Amino acid sequence: MLAMPEINRIRKLREKKGLSIAEISRETGYNWRTVKKYADEDISVQPTIKRKKGMMEEEGYGQIIDDWLEEDTKLPRKQRRTNKTMFEALCRDHGFQGSYRTVCAYVQKRRPQLKLEKEQRYERLEHPPGEAQVDFGKMTVVTKEGKEEERSVLIMSFPYSNAAFAYPLPAENSECFLHGLTQLFRQAGGVPKALRIDNLSAAIVSIRKGGERRFTEAFEKFQLYYRFDVQVCNPYSGHEKGNAERKVYYTRNLCFIPAPLMESDPELVEWLHRKMVEDRNRPHYEKGRWIEELWQEEQPELLALPEQDLPIFSLDHAYVNKYGEVMVDGKAFVVHGLSVPNRVLVKKEWNRFVVFSSDGDVHLEAPRPYTNVKREIPWKEIFAEWETKPRVVGHSRYRTYLPEAIRMYLAGPPPQVVARLKGLRALLDRHTLYEIAQWLEESQRWDLTPHEIGVLMEAKHSYYPDKWEESYTPSVLIDYETDLTVYDQRLHPAREGSVQK
Repeated sequence: MLAMPEINRIRKLREKKGLSIAEISRETGYNWRTVKKYADEDISVQPTIKRKKGMMEEEGYGQIIDDWLEEDTKLPRKQRRTNKTMFEALCRDHGFQGSYRTVCAYVQKRRPQLKLEKEQRYERLEHPPGEAQVDFGKMTVVTKEGKEEERSVLIMSFPYSNAAFAYPLPAENSECFLHGLTQLFRQAGGVPKALRIDNLSAAIVSIRKGGERRFTEAFEKFQLYYRFDVQVCNPYSGHEKGNAERKVYYTRNLCFIPAPLMESDPELVEWLHRKMVEDRNRPHYEKGRWIEELWQEEQPELLALPEQDLPIFSLDHAYVNKYGEVMVDGKAFVVHGLSVPNRVLVKKEWNRFVVFSSDGDVHLEAPRPYTNVKREIPWKEIFAEWETKPRVVGHSRYRTYLPEAIRMYLAGPPPQVVARLKGLRALLDRHTLYEIAQWLEESQRWDLTPHEIGVLMEAKHSYYPDKWEESYTPSVLIDYETDLTVYDQRLHPAREGSVQK
């Protein structure tokens, strides 16, 4: 068999230069049949694997250990078999006559080999342009009120170019998922030819025998409307959409650590889209070219967007109970103008719902409950940590979320900062951090201790009791004002200009 460089040389002479078999034979000096074999026939180069023969391989004990090692990879490390355990089991259950050292040597050799074979079984995915992967990731933002809110960010990545788009949503239900995909298609300027997803409950009802998926009716309509193919990952096989998995982790580090301070959801959408576009100005991790350049090549491969977006909603029947309430997303809402009990139709969109009567009249329209879920920042716990390390206040991730007045109040030498942090913690039992900040902005008293601030804030909210009503005072004396000049003239006649008799 010829070496690979000689085989490549023969192939190039045949295919690139167009020489005949005889001409190649004369130029290379090889036999005509040899040249014919390597020039025109398919070459399948299979490496020769020399397997070491021995007791473990020939008598099947090695296969038993292979099965045990494969099985143990699915268990926590502490629950896996040791070499001694496997040796004793072979002797006891399989009549093994070899030594303990033989088992140890085989395990030491096979464990890395099995790991490599398992990795090679994961077929390397080839990603043509125009195909995308999607996945959700939990991210945290901070509102202008200083409260933490969790967002489910839907990320669509394109493995060919490594470009990605992200859209924040309040939940991961079907309405949010399809609304998020619609917005991502708009951001990308087209629809991917194929979309790889995992087994999301927002899109898949069940997995049938043989791996066949049963999609939700809403997702099937969405797929037909936008004309993309669906590729569903196998259960517990995140590597099959590894680009999206990595992109979720990358986006969290890029945009949400520390949590961004946002005034509103539209501002968050615009800011996040701008960050993802700016991120394309870097080289591809493998191809060496700029991601933006690759994206410009890939974008023409996308399917055209329809002229109008598909309306995303679901319809469900619900019952109005004897209290006049209807349950939506696990929360009770009072419906007016209907007899009870009654049956109504609930239309759910991604951010709101509408309750219709059987006649089609609208009786209630409100935001979905999960759109208002907020979480207070634990300022007391944070201040307690800052007390032990007061110098961290200046560069802590939470400093951005402090009101400006509190930041100014905590600007000082470390001993003063520690005392004020301790006082503010006590003050937070009676007032919110933003009430304290508002009082400081109005009073401009940066010299006071937290205890003095608390006393003055309490005094501001104190009030005097109303004047009592009584009926004993004559009406002529009510609101009567005494003229004190007469008394002054009697006490000091000369000073007040009176005549002394």
